[in-house]
Amino acid sequence: MRGFGFALMVLWLTGCTGETGDAAAPGNTMAIGEDVYNKFCFSCHAAGIAGAPMVGDAQAWSVRAAKGNELLLLSTVEGMPPGMPPMGLCMACTDEDLTAAIEYMVTASQ
Repeated sequence: MRGFGFALMVLWLTGCTGETGDAAAPGNTMAIGEDVYNKFCFSCHAAGIAGAPMVGDAQAWSVRAAKGNELLLLSTVEGMPPGMPPMGLCMACTDEDLTAAIEYMVTASQ
């Protein structure tokens, strides 16, 4: 079990650059969302690590999207056991950055 925790930490830190999507494409929400996803979210959401819904899994994301953006953002900001860390470890991300990443993942999963 200790190895799983270490592997999860490495995956989280792999996407952690300290930069947000703001510089990628100001005014382009999908580009910002994709940038934030690629820097912070992909390490878990591309492979389904610790129960993360995989991008492209329409069923998993439709259930989440039905809850609405406010609840998805709240879950992202606060984190969710067992593996979703608060803010997705993007401590420099704004609510707008995180919302853009959520919208990117939902759209890419339809």
